Amino acid sequence: MSTAPAARRDIPEATVARLPVYLRALRSFHSRDVDLVSSEELAEAAGVRSAGLRKDLSHLGSYGVRGVGYDVTRLSEEISRELGLHHDWSVAIIGMGNLGHALASYSGFATRGFKVRWLVDQDPAIVGTTIAGLRVIDFAMLAVEAPESIIAVLATPPEAAQAAADQAVAVGVRSILNFAPCMVTVPEGVEVRKVDLATELQILAFHEERGRGDETSLKEAR
Repeated sequence: MSTAPAARRDIPEATVARLPVYLRALRSFHSRDVDLVSSEELAEAAGVRSAGLRKDLSHLGSYGVRGVGYDVTRLSEEISRELGLHHDWSVAIIGMGNLGHALASYSGFATRGFKVRWLVDQDPAIVGTTIAGLRVIDFAMLAVEAPESIIAVLATPPEAAQAAADQAVAVGVRSILNFAPCMVTVPEGVEVRKVDLATELQILAFHEERGRGDETSLKEAR
């Protein structure tokens, strides 16, 4: 497998969104002691078409070896480097309600290169308490402690989300994962990714309802 650094300059957003899926599939192969995997096998594990997978990986300069496939370890390392996972990223979870508690206790962050270092809330009754082994701080303390590079996870109620995003940006945050069920506005140069659990459930409900309709049509046809 060859890699061409020049090919990595402009990777489409759609491809970037699929890289974590490929990495998860590769790690699954690695856990089963699989050293080489074909594009067809990797595509099936990732739930994409093999032609699309090959095109995605070509943006990294990774082309595999004809008749052999991809080296699982090497491709995993290549994708990890592209995703910036060659070192741990510091994470601040903002909002210590039920969702914030759950995210603070989630062990999966650490296994994927993200270290939760700060829990942030503005409620005086919560600031100073300990959750999942970390002391809850306010934004003033985050401004003192936070390094230059930090990813914020927004887990506030919707009415507090914009203010929390503004405060996060004010202390230097440039990347936000927004779990709040609303949109937030940020300055240019700040990246926001939204996780809308209700929307995802509604999409699943749509497919569930359509599946029931198909089953009903089949029964009536019989």
